[in-house]
Amino acid sequence: MNKLFSHRQILVIYSALALGMLLAALDQTIVSTALPTIVSDLGGLSHYSWVVTAYLLASTISQPIYGKLGDLYGRKRIFQTAIAIFLVGSALCGLSQNMLELTAFRGLQGLGAGGLMVTALAIIGDVVPPRERGRYQGYMGGVFAIASVIGPLIGGFLTQHASWRWVFYVNIPVGAVALTVIAIVLHDDPSERRAHRIDYEGGIALAIGAGMLTLGLTWGGSQYPWGSWHVLTAFLIGIAGVLAFIAIERRAAEPLIPLRLFRNGIFRTSTAMSFLVGIALFGTIIYVSLFLQVVHGTTPTEAGLKLLPLMGGVLITSIGGGRTISRVGRYRAFPIAGTALITVGMFLLSRMGVSTGYPVIALAMLVLGLGLGLVMPVLVLAVQNAVPRPDMGVATAGSIFFRSIGGSFGVAIFGTIFANRLGFWLLRDLPASAHMTARQADGLLQGGLTTMAKLPPAVHAGLIDAFARSLHTVFLWAVPLGVIAFIVSLCLREVPLRDSGGESLAAAMADAAPEGP
Repeated sequence: MNKLFSHRQILVIYSALALGMLLAALDQTIVSTALPTIVSDLGGLSHYSWVVTAYLLASTISQPIYGKLGDLYGRKRIFQTAIAIFLVGSALCGLSQNMLELTAFRGLQGLGAGGLMVTALAIIGDVVPPRERGRYQGYMGGVFAIASVIGPLIGGFLTQHASWRWVFYVNIPVGAVALTVIAIVLHDDPSERRAHRIDYEGGIALAIGAGMLTLGLTWGGSQYPWGSWHVLTAFLIGIAGVLAFIAIERRAAEPLIPLRLFRNGIFRTSTAMSFLVGIALFGTIIYVSLFLQVVHGTTPTEAGLKLLPLMGGVLITSIGGGRTISRVGRYRAFPIAGTALITVGMFLLSRMGVSTGYPVIALAMLVLGLGLGLVMPVLVLAVQNAVPRPDMGVATAGSIFFRSIGGSFGVAIFGTIFANRLGFWLLRDLPASAHMTARQADGLLQGGLTTMAKLPPAVHAGLIDAFARSLHTVFLWAVPLGVIAFIVSLCLREVPLRDSGGESLAAAMADAAPEGP
């Protein structure tokens, strides 16, 4: 798909992509307000983070594979396959009877979501010149933001007035419309397909490495001591998997992530920033809704409404920043400003406590959202502008891969921090006659969030304080990650955006090439 498209043709294709992306975006945000109720119904507060981790990890591992499959077989077919997998996973999530089933089916759902995100962004890279790409990727960020705004509202409403299972079932009619539109308006160029060899060995090694490292981070200090054989074995297998993946990629004919991409300074810097932002973002965002519902006692619907400042901030800067980049042809200043705002937003979130009023929380979420909208779309744009067209799919997948793997690690790490601190503060804050462990608090939560309000005043106050103090620590740990991301953003080199898919490619690659061998 390297021919020139008219503005009207691009808009039609973009509408199809936006519908597909809407699925992934809606699912990420709808679940946020439903999770406390899901835990209340199915039990397993200690597995709270795994409902998110399974989704992120599966989408992370599948993204490089989708990027390569799109390059080899055509992006339309791969995009449709990803939607189908996502819808099957959604239906099974809605039918789950326990947390184990839900976690497994969220993994299947994530396998589809990985293809939705990577393939849609790669198609934009195919049909839109780099100079104009910032505008359309900003619009795509706007689709995420709009879905993020309505997602918590829809999720909260369905959870409160119907069932949390409809949080997953609602994807099915949206997916049916997306499949229909894509079948009509999106067309592959068969001439671009070529002989192929899928790097299955690399995919298996990557899955083992990322999966076991995430498992070790989840277990450590929570389910097992950090020095236990369970945790150490998970880490050793994970490291072995990563080393095996690197060795396989060096000799693979069609590597999932070509190691030559890391010789490109822009790719290295962008992926490092994506990784750090992913840890901070996904490691904290799922706990904002938990804070609002448990500490502030809001309903799922109210929690969705109170997340509007966060999503509104993303909407403002993703669209506004994209249009500005397309006009001026420069992008470096945006992630620098964005990582600074992310750091400030995380710090403000870390100051939340039982007595913190909603206006202060809303300000913190707005600042965080403004920063995220300035960073995430721009990093993909910078990578796409710095690689040759044959590597467009795998480079896009690689950029998103590192953000998602950071998210998987972040959710695992901060989930462990939350569980540890909750156990500590429960012993400190509850009256001696009402001491309980984190597991007992899980059982109490399983009885329903409203059950907590019926406890004796001293017990209720101690329990709420323990939750607030534990969540404070989660948000606080994200602040230094934001600082590191800001420092790394200063190293991002800028290559002026090209006016067409092939124009000035040699010059751009020369500018983006690393120093030395």
